[in-house]
Amino acid sequence: MKIKTLGMSLLTLSLVTSIMGASVLPEKLTVTEEVKAADASSAFNGIRLAKGLKEGNNPCITQKYSADPCAMEYNGKVYVYSTNDGTVNPNGGYVKKNTYEQVNQINVMSSEDMVNWTDNGTINVAGRNGAAKWATNSWAPCAAHKKINGKEKFFLYFANNAGGIGVLTSDSPTGPWKDPINRPLITKSTPNCGNVTWLFDPAVLVDSDGTGYLYFGGGVPSGRNANPKTARVVKLGSDMTSLAGVPQEIDAPWILEDSGINKVGNTYYYSYCTNWAGGPLGNAKIAYMTSNSPMGPFRYQGVCLDNPGSFFGTAGNNHHSIVQFKGKSYIIYHSEWLNKKIYGSQMGYRTAHVDEISMQNGRISPARGTLKGVNQISNVNPYTVNQAENMLDQGGINVYGLGDTAVSYNRGSWTKVSKVAFGNGAKNITITAGSKNGAVIKVVEGSLNGRTIGYVTIPATNNAYSYRNVTASVNVSGTKDIYFVASGDVVVDKWQFSTSNNQPSNPEPSNPQPSNPQPSNPQPSNPQPGNSKGNVRLSDGWYYIKNVNSQKYLQVAGNRGAAGTNVEIGHGTGVQGQKWYLQNTSDGYITLKSGLGNFMLDLAYGKNENGTNLQIYNAMGHDAQKFYLQKANGNNVVTIATKVSNGSKSVDVYNFGKNDGTNVCQWSTSGNTNQQFIFEKVN
Repeated sequence: MKIKTLGMSLLTLSLVTSIMGASVLPEKLTVTEEVKAADASSAFNGIRLAKGLKEGNNPCITQKYSADPCAMEYNGKVYVYSTNDGTVNPNGGYVKKNTYEQVNQINVMSSEDMVNWTDNGTINVAGRNGAAKWATNSWAPCAAHKKINGKEKFFLYFANNAGGIGVLTSDSPTGPWKDPINRPLITKSTPNCGNVTWLFDPAVLVDSDGTGYLYFGGGVPSGRNANPKTARVVKLGSDMTSLAGVPQEIDAPWILEDSGINKVGNTYYYSYCTNWAGGPLGNAKIAYMTSNSPMGPFRYQGVCLDNPGSFFGTAGNNHHSIVQFKGKSYIIYHSEWLNKKIYGSQMGYRTAHVDEISMQNGRISPARGTLKGVNQISNVNPYTVNQAENMLDQGGINVYGLGDTAVSYNRGSWTKVSKVAFGNGAKNITITAGSKNGAVIKVVEGSLNGRTIGYVTIPATNNAYSYRNVTASVNVSGTKDIYFVASGDVVVDKWQFSTSNNQPSNPEPSNPQPSNPQPSNPQPSNPQPGNSKGNVRLSDGWYYIKNVNSQKYLQVAGNRGAAGTNVEIGHGTGVQGQKWYLQNTSDGYITLKSGLGNFMLDLAYGKNENGTNLQIYNAMGHDAQKFYLQKANGNNVVTIATKVSNGSKSVDVYNFGKNDGTNVCQWSTSGNTNQQFIFEKVN
């Protein structure tokens, strides 16, 4: 096989950490070859670049329609959940007007900087393939998180058309999701809800004392335009999936739909969309009320967002969410600007926008909808693992999956990432990707026609979801917008730049850890010498396994229970994919069974090689699934040696990584902190 890459540099291909849609991992491939840059650049001769759709930072994403947005802040990110109006076809053509009757999915995206958005995928909610099989539709979601029994839990509420409210739960903000009650939470049979015209458009608040409140309802009974009295608020049970009282009426003047709720200081802001009756508040505008109690009574204060037609010439229904994030307030709303640009008229397909809004002293200053959008509040760090699906703009791509998603490019497709801070300069880039027939990715700075900073050649992997790590040289410094342009069909999972062409396999961390690190709570069981291959023996049972260097936990990527799924590190969430059942075997080793099912921690192909990947695989009991523990520096700290290497290699967090998603592999035993682990008992 001949591999081509950037001029006279080394190209290394290695087995990637994760496989999507494949039951087994492909053979490991390592190739080193020197070629000329011109060989890679020729792959772009005559290429026609896909059309971009943005004129500024809004809409948030353009590969999917994202209606009825609701925002939730969690762990340094804003997550936005939205009605999935469908996939964007940038080339237009014939399309039926959206009736919303087909909608049974919810999209989720997230951002750390409010400009680059990560497409976290699509949730199957209603219908035969959904988590809530009793439901027909999933409209207008809202989400919240709450710590229950010491573990963070996530709750996703949605409308089944206008006939009721359902709820899903997860251990992660991106899923997987399940229906904990297998029925609607709110129906016409719920007390004080029989006369609510439309049981839909939920909003949720978790107050500072941990109590949850759900807001919902809408519609206009005949002759009651000014005071429909169809909004409701109800206190939730401590589990967030039951009711702890009778829903109470909110007398919101001229209401139609779209409940929203925020607490700033000691003031509760209830916001909603006005109706189309031509009243004094205006048609389909976002109005708001305030109270000193989450249950009301609420007092009308004013209008805080005009109809999208005032800003974009696309009058239509209005839906919003307000979120406080990193010292600023943002309003996220939808419009039909994008589908009008594509089709020349409004066809009912909506996308989410974000702009700043001011909330203080019990008042909200009116916001303006713009295509410019908001300013980026932090730069992108290229020297950590970055997901390919995090972008400001794109042309011709699709994003697949849920949680751990990936970007599919065709010839001429591209993505743009805004304000990547390279500092004094990067020397190489590693891209994790797969391509059935092989492709080249061109990395460009500044604009689509800007300076090329490097080429990355992805070999033919036979299956686009059989990934390889591919490294190539680059030359870039300062803070730049960067573009990834594909010469052919390729699926990209993630990318990372580095400042050195010749990184050691186990470099020292940038901020070295103390030689005697203190374990965090909860305290792990106390390792004891015993009759085992190693010098430490733990009792059989369920554990979380925390890496000392990163203070992150071993987890199954995407919390996905399937043979061949990658093992990586992530911040502690308590999901099943972070739980491991340690069992001592009769021959003195241990096995580690995943909490996601009958899958073991497994060394791919049982190879005794540095860099061999760790995954979960069907429980076989062979040597690739056996390990032993050795005492390391510090109390309760161990290394995890592999049987296939006879202890010469250990479980290793690659390259001293500390970010969520960093790969876990096998490497020569060094005893460094990226090979040190603490076993914490699962309560």
